[in-house]
Amino acid sequence: MLPHIGFVATELATDIVISVGDAKFYLHKFPLLSKSSLLQRLVASSNDEKNDEVDISDIPGGPSAFEICAKFCYGVIVTLNAYNVLAARCAAEYLEMFESIDKGNLIYKIDVFLTSSVFRTWKDSIIVLQSTKSLQPWCENLKVINHCIDCIASKASIDPSEVEWSYTYNRKKLPSENGIDSHWNGVRKQPMVPSDWWVEDLCELEVDLYKRVIMTIKAKGSTPAAVIGEALRAYAYRRLLGSLEDAVSNGVDCTKRRAALDAIVFLLPAEEGSVSCGFLLKLLGAACLLESGESHRVNLIKRIGTQLDGASVPDLLIPLNTNEDNISSIDLIMAIVEEFMSRNGDSGTEKFQDDEGIVDIEKSTSVSSASKLAVAKLIDGYLAEIAKDPNLPLPKLIALAEMVSSLPRPTHDGLYRAIDMYLKEHPSLSKSEKKKLCGLMDCKQLSQDACMHAVQNERLPLRVVVQVLFFEQVRASSSVASARSDANSTSGLPSAVRSLLPRENGNSIGSSRSAATTMTTEEEESGVPTSSDINSLRSMRLANNSGGSERSSGSSDVNNKSSDDRSAAATGKAKGTMLMPKKMLSKLWSGKTNAGESSSSDTSDSPGSANPEEAKSTQSRITWRSVS
Repeated sequence: MLPHIGFVATELATDIVISVGDAKFYLHKFPLLSKSSLLQRLVASSNDEKNDEVDISDIPGGPSAFEICAKFCYGVIVTLNAYNVLAARCAAEYLEMFESIDKGNLIYKIDVFLTSSVFRTWKDSIIVLQSTKSLQPWCENLKVINHCIDCIASKASIDPSEVEWSYTYNRKKLPSENGIDSHWNGVRKQPMVPSDWWVEDLCELEVDLYKRVIMTIKAKGSTPAAVIGEALRAYAYRRLLGSLEDAVSNGVDCTKRRAALDAIVFLLPAEEGSVSCGFLLKLLGAACLLESGESHRVNLIKRIGTQLDGASVPDLLIPLNTNEDNISSIDLIMAIVEEFMSRNGDSGTEKFQDDEGIVDIEKSTSVSSASKLAVAKLIDGYLAEIAKDPNLPLPKLIALAEMVSSLPRPTHDGLYRAIDMYLKEHPSLSKSEKKKLCGLMDCKQLSQDACMHAVQNERLPLRVVVQVLFFEQVRASSSVASARSDANSTSGLPSAVRSLLPRENGNSIGSSRSAATTMTTEEEESGVPTSSDINSLRSMRLANNSGGSERSSGSSDVNNKSSDDRSAAATGKAKGTMLMPKKMLSKLWSGKTNAGESSSSDTSDSPGSANPEEAKSTQSRITWRSVS
């Protein structure tokens, strides 16, 4: 098999053979020796040994780079571009084609070409930087990489309005960046260059070069932290997050992905809000999947905790491991919530890892009310999602819910949804477990729609349904009293009902949560109305909310008997409300005041589970006690 034949000089008889790997170049000595110090020494050495072949297989760039140098020596026109210029420059350095040998030598001409053309072009600079990987350590020694990185960083740092070259941008722009204005006068404007115009082109770089470019951009100080964060997000989706779960589960080598994760976490801007909470959670998931160091997890958990109010429920549901056991995922979420809660009322500094080392970040002295509301809603939604997991232990759910129990909520509908979902997926819960679970919510803070659902929910314990009905009646009574504008609006209510209403000092005697956790079994069994009573209350509640001519006329009769000179507005509100019968309230409260007189087991766990015989027996027992 004949070796590959490279450039051959045919004008005169050749007198030297240059070997570059498998390639052989048959050339003349004089054109080469006149421009290369290295070949002068090698040819002199070969003449002493009576050998006309010179081996330079270790030349950077290989045969193609040497061929460019050889053609230059022969005066043949060569075409240089961003793809081959750096290889030719390193080969010329290897051959020692300096100005001291011949004026206007190849090194000088390539340096002029790089400075005047390549480094002035955005995409050519990136191509040249990519080509340095196969030319180490020559490029590093020649300072070409540093020069190239500085050119790229300088272009990325200029004002976007000064960008006049082409760039790659496939992401969705803001309306203002598209030149679309709500007050457009019909004159077409030049499209605006987005502030992150350079992000996608840099995603083509390998991790080590990308890291150096971003560090240089940050060092120049003219690029906003949010743009740096967007660049890191785009690079993460290109080099790290794409098909990560499949790669890990299939045992694919993830060395490059780990390197990308290390670089991205290292480059994260220290400014709060520079990257979204959702992106930080994705990085945390990647760190868990790749089993990276504990330092990454701790750093990310702290950063996520500072902006947890910006997350969504899907963000929290990212897979943090490849198996189906999500307990470790919940533990991480609990750690994040703990970090968020620790910021409430805390001040001082936090330490974060930055590209320049450990930096101190000022912590907020308190968490805003809006952030607290957002986090409470977020965790309620997360609880409703993880409650669908049949393997989720009840203590985990309760522990996470109690961590945010102090946060304000407009309603407890989210907690009710999570409780209902857990009861649905875990039908084998004991009575005590159901009691603990339902104790997480405050029945007084359920919306009307949630109350309507709760009174028909047979998964709830019977006593919880009674509480929902009772507090709905208290709320309805209060609204009627308010509509009548009576200064002593609560005087017509039973004393037991008034005891649960707020006092003048802002405190209240009753609390659904305390009632849910302090009532004894005897109180539950002897004082709570029977299943038939509950079904009657449910029917009343459903009728009350559905409305109709019968309810309206009935309420009108009640109002006409109670007062003849009520205003039309008050009468209209009174027509839409039906009060709980005094007999049922008497049975509810007589059971609480005489709780020690009898004891038995619960009649049912849910409103629809009591059989007619038990209901009849319980009703007879309560009636007998009332007569006595």
